[in-house]
Amino acid sequence: MPAFADTPHRQDDAAPRRVSDGTLADRVYGVFIQRILTGAFRQGQRLPTEHELAGAFGVSRPVLRQAMERLKAEGLVRSRQGSGSIIAAVPDRAAIGITRGGSVAEVQRCFEFRLALEPEAAAHAALARSADDLERIAAALALLDEATRHHLHREDADFTFHLAIAAATGNGYFHGALNGLRDDIAAGMKLHGLSVSGPRPALEEVYAEHRAIFTAIRAGDAPGARAAMAAHLVSSHDRLFAGANISLRRA
Repeated sequence: MPAFADTPHRQDDAAPRRVSDGTLADRVYGVFIQRILTGAFRQGQRLPTEHELAGAFGVSRPVLRQAMERLKAEGLVRSRQGSGSIIAAVPDRAAIGITRGGSVAEVQRCFEFRLALEPEAAAHAALARSADDLERIAAALALLDEATRHHLHREDADFTFHLAIAAATGNGYFHGALNGLRDDIAAGMKLHGLSVSGPRPALEEVYAEHRAIFTAIRAGDAPGARAAMAAHLVSSHDRLFAGANISLRRA
């Protein structure tokens, strides 16, 4: 087997990163959208004070105000005299590119199914992967690394990474099942991308989780690959829903 480059190394990890106020405001805006879509912020809910929100997002009050002004301009947040700000509306899912997985419950059900499917796929991939499979997984990981450096989340590279692992099992049922869920998974990944677009290092955490999966598969460590994939999916679910789980039980 040819020698593979280690997972992408970062030459500039020690260098401080300068992020513009505009970029931070965009990220706060993105997290607000994700919180509204998943129900962590509900229509009509009164928001915490500006000081409390700035502290929760880890940004300055001027940065928070930029994000809030955009939300107000889009009619999603409204100020009430003497009552602070409230969530005034829920954004149109289609307008932000979420056209499948129509409800939060469906996104959560998709996560449940992926938790039953993908950890086992990762374990099988660790035992069956070829040199070409590793190349494909590493290429997708490199795209995720580059996006993370630019403080972005690439849903296309994320899905490609997971699909390449399914293909590496050598079992077409794993690949077919995941590929068949492409649109539904894309809806969850779009929301997840919004949830990790905040000013805190969530993107770095997501990249590290993917790197851990790849490392275990490359090492032929089936239990490690299974555990790494399960940990990643659970963490993604928790980041997305921010503890606001909804019941999936039928009435």
